[in-house]
Amino acid sequence: MAGTLSDKLLPGRAYPLGATWDGLGINFAVFSAHATKIELCLFDPTGRKELSRFALPECTDEVWHGYLPHAGSGLVYGYRAYGPYEPHNGHRFNPHKLLLDPYARKLVRPLHWTDALAGYRVGHGKADLSFDRRDSAAAMPKAVVIDDAFNWGDDTRPDRPWSDTVIYEAHLKGVSACRQDMRANERGSFFALADPAFIEHLLRLGVTAIELLPVHAFAQDRFLVQRGLRNYWGYSTMAFFAPEPSYLSKGMLNEMRVAIRRLHAAGIEVFLDVVYNHTAEGNEMGPTLSWRGLDNKSYYCLVPGDERYYVNHTGTGNTLDLTHPRVLQMVMDSLRYWATHFRIDGYRFDLGVTLGREAHGFDPGAGFFDAVRQDPVLSRLKLISEPWDIGPGGYQVGNHPPGWAEWNDKFRDGARRFWRGDPGQRPDLATRLAGSGDLFNRRARRPWASINFVTAHDGFTLRDVVSYNAKHNHANKEDGRDGTNDNHSCNWGVEGPSDDPAIEAIRQRVARALLATLMCSHGTPMLLGGDEFGRTQNGNNNAYCQDNKTSWFDWGQAHSAEGEAMTAFLARLAAIRHSHPSLRSDRYMVNDQMILPHMAEIAWFDVRGEYVWDEAWNDPECRTLALRRATRGAEGIEATLVLINGSAESVRFVMPAPHFSWRVLVDTADPAKDEWPLESNEVDVSDRSVVVLGCRLVSN
Repeated sequence: MAGTLSDKLLPGRAYPLGATWDGLGINFAVFSAHATKIELCLFDPTGRKELSRFALPECTDEVWHGYLPHAGSGLVYGYRAYGPYEPHNGHRFNPHKLLLDPYARKLVRPLHWTDALAGYRVGHGKADLSFDRRDSAAAMPKAVVIDDAFNWGDDTRPDRPWSDTVIYEAHLKGVSACRQDMRANERGSFFALADPAFIEHLLRLGVTAIELLPVHAFAQDRFLVQRGLRNYWGYSTMAFFAPEPSYLSKGMLNEMRVAIRRLHAAGIEVFLDVVYNHTAEGNEMGPTLSWRGLDNKSYYCLVPGDERYYVNHTGTGNTLDLTHPRVLQMVMDSLRYWATHFRIDGYRFDLGVTLGREAHGFDPGAGFFDAVRQDPVLSRLKLISEPWDIGPGGYQVGNHPPGWAEWNDKFRDGARRFWRGDPGQRPDLATRLAGSGDLFNRRARRPWASINFVTAHDGFTLRDVVSYNAKHNHANKEDGRDGTNDNHSCNWGVEGPSDDPAIEAIRQRVARALLATLMCSHGTPMLLGGDEFGRTQNGNNNAYCQDNKTSWFDWGQAHSAEGEAMTAFLARLAAIRHSHPSLRSDRYMVNDQMILPHMAEIAWFDVRGEYVWDEAWNDPECRTLALRRATRGAEGIEATLVLINGSAESVRFVMPAPHFSWRVLVDTADPAKDEWPLESNEVDVSDRSVVVLGCRLVSN
């Protein structure tokens, strides 16, 4: 805080929103269309003691603003908003509740749960129609004015082509919480993310981008605290412009920038999983933390005709109204802030369908999509949607506009079903291997639009997919009501851990086959962090509240013989993918595009080396398939042949014509064996295994 603060606010300006330090003072601007007065509350540096209050002196275009001379970075503040408390009309103003600035860049003090956080009297007979006059300031986090200066030096974005991208989804805390070689405050922080050993691990795996679960400041939900649990995943946003304070080892924002700069230097992009579909305020019985108290009717989708209640397309109690221009502005400003001030390379949008909802439902031409598409900063980043929510028409895989990639759960489910041995899965697997053109090949979209995955944070780990038939979520204390019951998994004879060598062998084999399927498919592969060494959650397929060793990486396991072997196998798969363009085509291949006479750029064959015709595709019990793909480049023709045997018996494949000098690149049944030349025209493929072959023909 600089010098002696003024005892009054000057008018200031309505733009930019938030608290902006200009070197001589701070401009405050906050949107509210329905407030009658807004007060700025200043606190001591610890956020414990309120020092003074000022009414924001001006309101321009529904933005309240004022300028505090002589104030500097480090100033701690919050707001109080006056207006009608009329829940049936959508208004929930209560000046007794301290409110976070929606544009807060940094937070001080954790949220402390107390009934005083509610705008109504908890336990009152009128429920949320009652009014609570207790001051919530002591329980509230406060915003801190910051100086965003940082020396980025020679940092440049890796700007990886989509077709070369390999994503590693991970939890910032989880990757280092068990790192005993780090100080306690460094574990689970951005400091640990910048650790050279971890970056080297990513590079070994061929990873080009790390996708972090939410790092925006989030609330520890009260119902979890009451159960003795924690919000581990972070899908309960409390501030869209501020990082989660617990992820900063020394409380410095630049720690995050240093981590990003080091990842960029290694050629690794950084994506953020962002949650703009709802907030931590929940439904009408939730707390008043920010948006609800500033202008509930503008920020949230309310039930038409009874605006006491919230539209709940998200399953969390509320839904942000991105059809409102100021709410859309807040989201766009947040995205640009992280992209410009932290050089984020891409975003994964939680419940992306919610963001594209208009009054009539989901619309690929929704205002949000249009705003992003025309933005000169955001339109150049990598944009990924989770293409569903729980509202009407909420499943929209493949229906997003050009420029967007989407999580493809059909890939996940189809691959799991095939390798589990379900009948009739071969045609679907073929479609997924070829880039899911049935879903994405329209409006000039490319195969990269399909984010392929066999596991993600939400669900089983790879180890658990092959070890459990059912979820085991008792630790969540929800009596089994949480998490899906349909996991398309198989325990191969024993539920959970087994010391039977035969069961362990088939589990490892199926896990490798799933990874090979992922890395040999057109589209963008996404790996779940920890799968590379067999991380398990002991059958928990919804570990959102398990901030403990259930979710944290066990690096001891990673350094075990089994962990090292799986890591080496995945690294080899990634290297094969990176070195063979036909495995990662940036366009959809077609079977009438000829690379050589009698050789199309993509073709499907049976075990006899003959084309698979329509009738054969319909055989529900056939679990074998050969896929040949070829590309022509400046150095000649490159081709790969993927042989898939999902049956329980070993199968001999005959190579299709024309015949080449194939080399076996990897055999998932014998992953430690080095690459070798194929000496005959036949290959034995073990049960539940994949063999990948490659060749290169030099042009004349």
